[in-house]
Amino acid sequence: MPLQPLLPAAALAANMADLHPPLRPQEALVEANRCLYCFDAPCIMACPTGIDVPAFIKKIASGNPIGAAKTILTANILGASCARVCPTSVLCEGACVLDDRDEQPIQIGRLQRYATDYIEQRGLSVLSAPAKKTGKKVAVIGAGPAGLGCAAELARLGHGVTVFEKQPQAGGLNTYGIAYYKLKPEISLAEVALVQSLGVKIRCGVEVGRDLAVARLEQEFAAIFVGIGLGDAQRLRIPGEDLPEVRDALAFIEQLRTEPLDRVPVGRAVAVVGCGNTAIDAATQALRLGADSATIVYRRGEEDMSAYEFEYELAKADGVEFLFHTAPVEVLATDGHVCGLRLSRTVVNAAGKAEQVPNSEFNQAFDLVLMAVGQEKQIALLKQLFPALALDARGAIQRDPLTGQTTMPHVFTGGDCANGGREVVNAVGEGKKAAHGLHAFLTQATARPPIQPSRLGAKTGATGSGLLQPIRAHELEAQVKIPGASPGAFDKTAANSSDHNAIRA
Repeated sequence: MPLQPLLPAAALAANMADLHPPLRPQEALVEANRCLYCFDAPCIMACPTGIDVPAFIKKIASGNPIGAAKTILTANILGASCARVCPTSVLCEGACVLDDRDEQPIQIGRLQRYATDYIEQRGLSVLSAPAKKTGKKVAVIGAGPAGLGCAAELARLGHGVTVFEKQPQAGGLNTYGIAYYKLKPEISLAEVALVQSLGVKIRCGVEVGRDLAVARLEQEFAAIFVGIGLGDAQRLRIPGEDLPEVRDALAFIEQLRTEPLDRVPVGRAVAVVGCGNTAIDAATQALRLGADSATIVYRRGEEDMSAYEFEYELAKADGVEFLFHTAPVEVLATDGHVCGLRLSRTVVNAAGKAEQVPNSEFNQAFDLVLMAVGQEKQIALLKQLFPALALDARGAIQRDPLTGQTTMPHVFTGGDCANGGREVVNAVGEGKKAAHGLHAFLTQATARPPIQPSRLGAKTGATGSGLLQPIRAHELEAQVKIPGASPGAFDKTAANSSDHNAIRA
């Protein structure tokens, strides 16, 4: 039978409350005073937008949350949402030196939220665009994190910017595709308003290629930034996949963010196919909407899942069940509605591919199936919009990683359509780098790398930060070893050198 909402609004509001509550002023002060304010701080190198983390934490510790917010937003215009959704355990907090002292790392994300919330709640403005303009105009295609990051930085450099977004509202995945209990839609929309306050024009409901030709953009604008993200959800191509209770997990999450929670239907027994972060978001939210059970079905093992460890632990704590080494082969139906999945056990063969085990099939009852097996690349759309644009073997746009410039000199890019799919903070950082690449292209000026105050006095100079080449501590741990130390030891001094060519986030 058709699905129905299961819980009243009051219960849903409690279930979807913030995953991590905001710090109270005294808590923020105590936490900020734990920071060692490192020279050449590894947390800065691990932030893909290059936020000067010790500087903003010091300002909180000295009673200046407004100054802290300015430091954050100057580096990352979406600092409020990133404070909530960044996987800090593998980024800034994962690089904190307190880890080496067997202490808890500084709660950088929560401190960042404290500072950005402080100004938002008081309606304070800490950023502005220069009064003197360059007279150059740039078109940005896509109002997701990469497009907004690029647009805001271009505006602060004095350029005119118009963003074209096909959705009714701007913000991309921050508005439409992140778990409700992590990031409320109003936070994303407040950041959109912040970008607009810098003079950026945003035209929603306009799809480039359908409502507006690229040729017209090229006539009216000196350059173009492409930040269109990824495309439609991938399909498994199994029988029953077109039944009404088989849904794309991202579409399910979008419904939670665009309709009242008490109007969102959910199944009693929910299956989520896939084991990435989107799968975790879908499964945990199904339970919070009132589902009796949520089961993640994954064709590989626990060690192969792309979901972060903290997401996995959250899902288990919420009661999500996991079927590893299992793949769906058919969606079962009764009277035209989903009643379960036919599943097969799998093994990973010598070539590294998951294959079905013969005669291992079994049925399990479900009434809602959410597909979270990845998104298609935008190959067809990109070839339609920019036939001369070069794509790599993955279907992502080829570009200079430091400037975002593509094989078409006036076209720049960043975000998921260029990196194949990373975090929100990576998209913002790539948009920001592309803005500086665009600035150099438009003004014929030599691009200057950012100065990192915490590196002043370093033998290799004060330039460089996580904005240019972000590190990930857990990846470096596998490559940078301290001689004679135990396996897994990590030399942060070596990791913080200015040469990070081997590791790119």
